[in-house]
Amino acid sequence: MSAPSRTVPQLSTDQRDGQSRKSRTRSDGSRTQRLVETIAPARVRRMARVAAQEWIPSLLVFVLDVLLFALIYAGASYLRRDAYFTGPFQFAVIEIIQLAVIVQALFIIGGYSPQTETRGLSYTAEHILAMIGALIITALLIYSAAAFDHSMKPSRIVLLTSFILFTPLSLYYRRRFRVQLARAAAGRAFLVLGSGKEAADFYEAYRASANNQRLEFVALKEEQVGQRIAGAGSPVVQGDLPMKLRTMARRYSGIILAERIDRIQPELLDNLIRTQFQRTRVYTLESFYEAQWRQVPAHSIDPFWPLQAGFQLARTSPYHYAKRIFDMVAAGLGLILLAPVMLLISLLIYLSNGAPVIFKQRRVGRDDEVFTIYKFRTMRVAHSDGVEANIYTAANDPRLFRVGRWLRKLRLDELPQLWNVLNGELSLIGPRAEMIECVERYREKIPFYHFRHLVKPGITGWAQVNYPYGESEQDALAKLTYDLYYIRHYSLKLDAMILLKTIYTMVAGKGR
Repeated sequence: MSAPSRTVPQLSTDQRDGQSRKSRTRSDGSRTQRLVETIAPARVRRMARVAAQEWIPSLLVFVLDVLLFALIYAGASYLRRDAYFTGPFQFAVIEIIQLAVIVQALFIIGGYSPQTETRGLSYTAEHILAMIGALIITALLIYSAAAFDHSMKPSRIVLLTSFILFTPLSLYYRRRFRVQLARAAAGRAFLVLGSGKEAADFYEAYRASANNQRLEFVALKEEQVGQRIAGAGSPVVQGDLPMKLRTMARRYSGIILAERIDRIQPELLDNLIRTQFQRTRVYTLESFYEAQWRQVPAHSIDPFWPLQAGFQLARTSPYHYAKRIFDMVAAGLGLILLAPVMLLISLLIYLSNGAPVIFKQRRVGRDDEVFTIYKFRTMRVAHSDGVEANIYTAANDPRLFRVGRWLRKLRLDELPQLWNVLNGELSLIGPRAEMIECVERYREKIPFYHFRHLVKPGITGWAQVNYPYGESEQDALAKLTYDLYYIRHYSLKLDAMILLKTIYTMVAGKGR
């Protein structure tokens, strides 16, 4: 089956926040590069050298977090002038517990990743939510330990004050540090090896993204030098690859391979391997999408993709069973605790648009098993059952009644799906369960669409929190890139990130 026409991927919320701040023209940029190197302030050049090593920014932020929280907690404890600990050892244990939880919470949301856009509203919300979660977990750990050791009585005021002060300060220097890194990176470029269709498609995707670094394209064959990679206004394909590789550390942030491996000469491949281990990172298209955009491009995989190394799903993972246990416990508690809310929603739907209150539909789950999904009805009765000519919900869709519109915005219409989770048909987190008609249509037109059925579908998922509601087959292809990423990186960390983003989506009312 031939691949569909290449579409520009929709990027994550953080990347879309950053996109509004970029205003630039991409060209071959060799003259601009020389100019920047000549007039750039010494501070920017120093920051550029720091940014060239991906681990250095992460280490600096980590050290700042440890020192800042340690100073805040120690200072708050000193000002209280109360002896809550029998000695320095107990105080140190409490500090270590708090720091371990904080660092893990920030790591989960990408707080130590140089690629995370920390200036956006989305990250700000996730940072605050992560700190709230860390505070709750820390309090549970500390006061559970204090219940067994009555000599240890940590102050609740000190604990709460420390987190309140640490949260805005740690967010502030992340934002400032990101600004400096962005300025430093503006004078560097990614060197793209390739001048064919793969390179042109990549250029279009990159141009639509929030990345603000230039792209320089270099041809592997001299006859392609001088052509524009994707028509008028796009960068000119350059030559002299050996010279560019010699100046990698000074001019480029990385190399991107936009050619098939079988088209690369063995000598060049050997040189790229040495570059990867000694100087600068070398990306394939797939690894660049994963590292920068947290997607797996559907056009870069093949039928053997699930057989590659690194898939947690291909092994008996303890997390696989732990996740099922968590699903059952969370769904059971959710149905009990949210019963009054669900009863109120049912009453509002009935008073607003009559019966039925619950909407039922057949969906495709893991291993292509068909099941009935339950949701609160949000559309008028005449449109609630069966498949319409238009199966997608558009913005300001007239089929939605007023209460239903708000239920969708807050994602409360999905609460009855907790019953599907309890039955094992859904997970709390996973790819969206699609209608049978949609699945049949997408399978015919999107290669490897069936890979998304390797995992159990979920109420929320990586595609759902990073991509707006889909209204076309092109949207389905874009969302597949996120589902493939979830399948490849199936883990507790990724599920925790999805949970935080889901809470943000609900609070911000971004559902449809």
